[in-house]
Amino acid sequence: MSGITTHVLDTSKGLPAAGVPVRLSIRTGPGQNDWKELGESITNLDGRAPDLLTDSKISAGVYRLIFETQTYFTSIGLSGFYPSVPIIFEVTNPEQHHHVPLLLNPFGYSTYRGS
Repeated sequence: MSGITTHVLDTSKGLPAAGVPVRLSIRTGPGQNDWKELGESITNLDGRAPDLLTDSKISAGVYRLIFETQTYFTSIGLSGFYPSVPIIFEVTNPEQHHHVPLLLNPFGYSTYRGS
């Protein structure tokens, strides 16, 4: 299993959000543009991105997930307020699994550290 995983739930429908493009990057320097892309995926019918990161080993550092939410909203005939959602988080113990879900609706979102 990947050291970092995610899934997306559409809280307005109470269902997984399928078809959301997701990218994972790690910060490589102090600047806003100092990121190295590690993987990308599209959420499946269960709202999960199972092939986001194929390597189970990760290192300590600052990571960023970017969810291209407008792609999803367009596919279901809606216009969302947030065309993309970046989530930046820090891994201090790379031996632990890090699950970072996104709870999404057309006008808001939230996230948490899952298990």
